[in-house]
Amino acid sequence: MAIAADRLALPEKPRIFTVANQKGGVGKTTTTVNLAAALARGGARVLVIDLDPQGNASTALGIEHRAETPSVYDVLVNDAPVADIIQKSPEFEGLYCVPATIHLAGAEIELVSLVAREQRLRTPLEAFLSESEEPFHYVFIDCPPSLGLLTINAFVAAREVLIPIQCEYYALEGLSQLLNNIQLIEKHLNPRLSVSTILMTMYDSRTNLANQVVQDVREHFPEQVLDTVIPRSVRISEAPSYGQSVVSYDSGSPGSLSYLEAAAEISRRGAPE
Repeated sequence: MAIAADRLALPEKPRIFTVANQKGGVGKTTTTVNLAAALARGGARVLVIDLDPQGNASTALGIEHRAETPSVYDVLVNDAPVADIIQKSPEFEGLYCVPATIHLAGAEIELVSLVAREQRLRTPLEAFLSESEEPFHYVFIDCPPSLGLLTINAFVAAREVLIPIQCEYYALEGLSQLLNNIQLIEKHLNPRLSVSTILMTMYDSRTNLANQVVQDVREHFPEQVLDTVIPRSVRISEAPSYGQSVVSYDSGSPGSLSYLEAAAEISRRGAPE
């Protein structure tokens, strides 16, 4: 795990990931927050866009997101520039967040009637990234666990999809549906989109089942699955209640080291062609 302390190689262009899985409870937000923190710790400038009305990613990054806080809702519905909404996370130098507030819960309905409703995130995000004085290296978009207009906006804004998969029974259930949806978006709305990364989460090495699931997923997706697996960990679960990622909350814990390792692997692999 010596890699965990290294400075990472930084991409020449921003890599934009949507972190998606239509199943809830697979570690989507946890993965978003901890990979972002791990990459920022390795010297990257990282932006997390919280597109989940629950705002858990904002909470875990120590970001203010009360109802009156300017948020991603204002970007999507009111055409606010990202630069007006972005907040710096206290976690690490170079880590920023566009928070979600409770207003986002109604955005699904409001977006329906808007012009270019699938592009409401992509257009302001691209403008922000191209105008930013200092370059951003990674953007992670945390989605709600459903395929509504918020998630579609995330897919249209991204280049890469990162799918966290829980090492449990039924792990692959619903995955084919997700992949079909991604294919449809690629075909009709965003030809640049590809599933580049799959991360196995909540791994318990003591169970045969977990090992079997990892093996199955590796057979199905040999190119996309990271070598690193994220263990089940109390520390990972505790960290958000302190408004922190596990990477800053307990940097030497197995959960933190695994996310640092996964971040280094993503950095080494580079963007898909």
